[in-house]
Amino acid sequence: MSGSDDRRGTLRPLSVAPMMKCTDRHYRWFMRRITRHTLLYTEMVTTGAILHGKRLDALDFHPDEHPIALQLGGDDPSALTECARIAEDRGYDEVNINVGCPSDRVQNGCFGAALMARPERVADCVAAMRAAVAIPVTVKHRIGIDDLDRYEDMANFVRIVAASGADRFTVHARKAWLQGLSPKENRTIPPLRYGDVHRLKADFPDLHIEINGGIRSLDVTEEQLRHVDAVMIGRAAYDDPWLFADADRRIFGDRDAATPTRSDVLDALAGYCDEQVAAGERLHRITRHVLGLFAGVPGARRFKRHLSEHGNRPGADGDVLRAAGGWIDAARRPPREHVSLRTKS
Repeated sequence: MSGSDDRRGTLRPLSVAPMMKCTDRHYRWFMRRITRHTLLYTEMVTTGAILHGKRLDALDFHPDEHPIALQLGGDDPSALTECARIAEDRGYDEVNINVGCPSDRVQNGCFGAALMARPERVADCVAAMRAAVAIPVTVKHRIGIDDLDRYEDMANFVRIVAASGADRFTVHARKAWLQGLSPKENRTIPPLRYGDVHRLKADFPDLHIEINGGIRSLDVTEEQLRHVDAVMIGRAAYDDPWLFADADRRIFGDRDAATPTRSDVLDALAGYCDEQVAAGERLHRITRHVLGLFAGVPGARRFKRHLSEHGNRPGADGDVLRAAGGWIDAARRPPREHVSLRTKS
């Protein structure tokens, strides 16, 4: 069974992946200055952290961040259902179950990628959540894990979970080694298998299939959208966020979308920093997310160095960003003409 049309109406063809220590509320506010339509995710938050009140602050978001999805880590249907209700009450547009993270922490908690070996459990979780909320309930998973990595294994997982009504399957096109590789290594060492994700869409044409892993440009995104319903971009969205500057027009077809300039974004972000610092936030917690704003632009290295050196200083505010932007402006200025002082002989 696939998701109902009213739920699917909120699903997007492009998203920024949930990334621990990256996709917090400051990063998401920043990204909204670049793209208005791309789906943004929180970092993964465990059900226990929410229900025991330890990470309620992680659920905070600015109204400008819509559309926004909450990614949950857990394997208990009742706990996930309660967290889904909380997400819906707080205004989230989607709730997602993490079945892809390979870290020891999530393995010990019996969730994340380890759940690929327990598709019936994931189906129970999806069914319970879907019965409780009207927003989409989606699943992010891997191609496979350890020796459970044939295409047929993934197709079986999707078939079982789809019967519970999952609204979208986001597939990281790499398998995960739960033993022997670190989470960082699991993002790069297992080979990408895009063909398996394309085959999944062909075999399950009624399901909403999103591909993730190694995609670093809108050109590649458009190519992938010939085979699947949506594309999720991870590390490239953090390292070079400006690649999304034309996403609203190219991917979402918004011909009226105003393409911002990097300077526009920097000015808006400086004002945001002033507000946040006045409210007690530390500047570096914001500026650490924008080091890649000028990736590939002359002066980018000095821009990053200025933020890194000054963002941690007591009293640092939006002026640090404004000053950092000066290095970009300086790099763009034409060199002064050299006037010869030699006289004619």
